Amino acid sequence: MTHNQAERSSTGPLAGIKVIEIGGIGPGPFCAMLLADLGADIIRVDRAAGAKLVGPNADFQTELLHRGRRSVAVDLKHPRGAEVVLALVGRADVLIEGFRPGVAERLGIGPQECTARNPRLVYGRITGFGQDGPLAQTVGHDLNYVALSGVLSMIGRRGQPPTPPLSLVGDFGGGGYLLALGVLAALLERERSGIGQVIDAAMVEGAALLATPFFGFVQTGSWNLERGTNLVDSGAPFYDVYETADGRWLSVAAIEPHFYRDLLRLLELPDDLPDQNDRSAWPRMKQLFSEVIRGRTRDEWCARAEGLNACVAPVLDPEEAAKHPHNVARGTFVEFDGLVQPAPAPKFSRTPTAIVRRPPSPGEHTVEALREWGIDEERITSWRRDGAIAEHTD
Repeated sequence: MTHNQAERSSTGPLAGIKVIEIGGIGPGPFCAMLLADLGADIIRVDRAAGAKLVGPNADFQTELLHRGRRSVAVDLKHPRGAEVVLALVGRADVLIEGFRPGVAERLGIGPQECTARNPRLVYGRITGFGQDGPLAQTVGHDLNYVALSGVLSMIGRRGQPPTPPLSLVGDFGGGGYLLALGVLAALLERERSGIGQVIDAAMVEGAALLATPFFGFVQTGSWNLERGTNLVDSGAPFYDVYETADGRWLSVAAIEPHFYRDLLRLLELPDDLPDQNDRSAWPRMKQLFSEVIRGRTRDEWCARAEGLNACVAPVLDPEEAAKHPHNVARGTFVEFDGLVQPAPAPKFSRTPTAIVRRPPSPGEHTVEALREWGIDEERITSWRRDGAIAEHTD
């Protein structure tokens, strides 16, 4: 699919919802990506000059977190910068920002200014520690927030340090997804009340929320605080990953007794082994499983597992995952503008979702997007002349 073919109106369930994303990193862009995938019309407000990416990617047009929206370049420190954002706010349903507490207010685009312009606006805020509290102004990143939530202490193998879980628990699961859920809930409530509200989403709280059952397990004595000794943290022999003969990996997750029996059949192990839940035998059983599974290749194990309910699956790298027959059949990944990427999810029966445009360069759509959102030509020309906005077409 080419870029020009792809730029079309969305049919997703959020079609018609207008969102302003104040450009940032991590959870804010992920939230905006989710909303764009669902069909929202999103303008990303980028810096007029000096916009940079944080992380391994250096090319805005391949930053997949930014897919699905257009970019308007605004100098928020310019005397008229807030005027541009507030003009868009008057036409928007949602604004999301990820500044440290107080920054949006100092720029003149805080909740008070925005909701005065548009009482129906849903104003979504995402930070690490929240809008208040003793750490509200403390700098940090995903890993710090997951650490403070108590979740990081539970992730890792026995005798090893806590393992950073990519940016999945803080930035994306406990941050972007949490904010997206809040936005959707506030939009739904607005249908009853007729007014918007402010959402204070904090990654510490979102990460903790993801781990709700584990906090319960700790208090009821069913979870050991020592990492790598529990049911689903690599402690159990029947819930782990094992290296295969070809240096690849096989995931094993046969928790239920009937699945465990099929796993023993797959591994051709005798029935007179220690009881599945005898924790004193788990280290010995893990060693046995490891030795057996290392005897065949990953794909040989997968082939032998067909017809059994052994709960095994290959550990695929990103390139393999995109080509796996099940993922191909489901359309789990799509190629868009030359990049293979996860497709929008979930699937909807009446309002199908789709990626509608590639990630933009900062300021690529400044004039186009402002016009389409109903900003008159005279104001656009005035902002450009004064330097409040910029357009970058390269």
